[in-house]
Amino acid sequence: MAIQVKVPTVGESITEVTVANWTKKDGDAVQMDEVIAELESDKATFELTAPAAGILRIKKQVGDAVPIGELICEIEESAGAATPKSESKPTTAATSSSAEPKATGAVKEMKVPAVGESITEVTISTWLKKDGDFVKLDEVIAEVESDKATFELPAEANGILRIVAKEKDTLPIGGLICKIEVMEGAPAGEQATAKPAEATASPAGDKSYAAGHPSPAAAKILDEKGIAASQVQGSGVGGRITKEDAAKAQPGAKQEPAKQAASGPPVIGGGVSRNQRREKMTSLRKTIARRLVAVKNETAMLTTFNEVDMKPIMDMRAKYKDKFKEKYGVGLGFMSFFTKAVCQALKEWPSVNAQIDGDEIVYNDFCDISIAVSTPRGLVVPVIRNAESLSFDQIEMEIGRLAARGRDGKLSIEEMTGGTFSITNGGVFGSMLSTPIINPPQSAILGMHNIVERAVVKNGQVVVTPVMYVAMSYDHRIIDGRESVSFLVRVKEMLEDPGRLILGI
Repeated sequence: MAIQVKVPTVGESITEVTVANWTKKDGDAVQMDEVIAELESDKATFELTAPAAGILRIKKQVGDAVPIGELICEIEESAGAATPKSESKPTTAATSSSAEPKATGAVKEMKVPAVGESITEVTISTWLKKDGDFVKLDEVIAEVESDKATFELPAEANGILRIVAKEKDTLPIGGLICKIEVMEGAPAGEQATAKPAEATASPAGDKSYAAGHPSPAAAKILDEKGIAASQVQGSGVGGRITKEDAAKAQPGAKQEPAKQAASGPPVIGGGVSRNQRREKMTSLRKTIARRLVAVKNETAMLTTFNEVDMKPIMDMRAKYKDKFKEKYGVGLGFMSFFTKAVCQALKEWPSVNAQIDGDEIVYNDFCDISIAVSTPRGLVVPVIRNAESLSFDQIEMEIGRLAARGRDGKLSIEEMTGGTFSITNGGVFGSMLSTPIINPPQSAILGMHNIVERAVVKNGQVVVTPVMYVAMSYDHRIIDGRESVSFLVRVKEMLEDPGRLILGI
């Protein structure tokens, strides 16, 4: 008996995941609760565990995009399942070669499945099979796009494909995509001819949709190495760049376009390349883009600015950072000062810590501070829970822990949801001044910038002191100008007199 393992629900807005890595091979024996795969969504990476002990039968390969609830693998529980794969293959091959396809007379109509609550239509992106081709059950036959995600369409029966909707056609949910004339068995010689066809496709330069496109796992590795996908030869099906191809790729491959320039288009400007490359947006990048546009369109966002004299904090940090690290085992950074100052100001100006829910305003009596972290996959915003109750060392430890998990792609959905106020630090990249965008459903975000020595007037004297410009973007629907400016001034006062943070005044 085989247990079917399907993609679990991992979040309200997540409709599909990508197989990032199989930690076990097809045919391996696995134990109950043992990690067998790593799955990626547009928000986080998580592990898939075996629900029972048995023999693993993989149904989806690395790089495949799998909708929530779809079969990803099976686990054979019975004692017979432990039979080595090598014994079962000859039987299967013999059966396949001897089986003759028989038309059953039945016709399977395939319609657009429901892919999300707010999705009403989809577009046929690419047909991977031609009209009249023989297709197998669960074989991917097309790629379908919605306004939120791209997913694969598997065949719902064995038989002859009859295409109804053409590429680039837009269909409503439930619309007819294609028909399959159901058949028993497979055409003679199909398996024997499949492999040679693939072998000849690669040297000739496969022009299919997959050629030159990396799988999600491969794209991540190439980004980290700084290598363009166009500079890597794919060995996967249809020329797709696999994880193994990306791992073997070397930065030296960047010299390859120069060799091809002789046969390419005319070069302008003394050897300057005019090549272009296109890469599909990752699910995370699509989500970030969609959310940022939504914030601009759905909120009355304004930004107020101020400047902070950082000398008092820098003097305190220089004086105590060695003892601080010796006692707590963690460095003393600027972020803990800003987090404590923000929490104190949020208590005094609760509307900045609130959010709009329909016709109601939800006020939070706690401070869950979201900290923006840049990772190879994009910007993520993990949350420090109840930051108002944490000490400086606890805040620094939590920031370090969340940042490390973000860079490793191990943040969970729970660690990135539920914040009440955000802090982003563009100063680490050299930003002097910017207008940060609100992280919905929050109503405000504080932007930190780089510290530069500037000439300022103190007590009638011009002095040089380290200054940071700070910016707070806020939703004017819930936060008035008086509150936003007063909040930022309060943060400035506490940062310029760190003793206030200790005393809470």
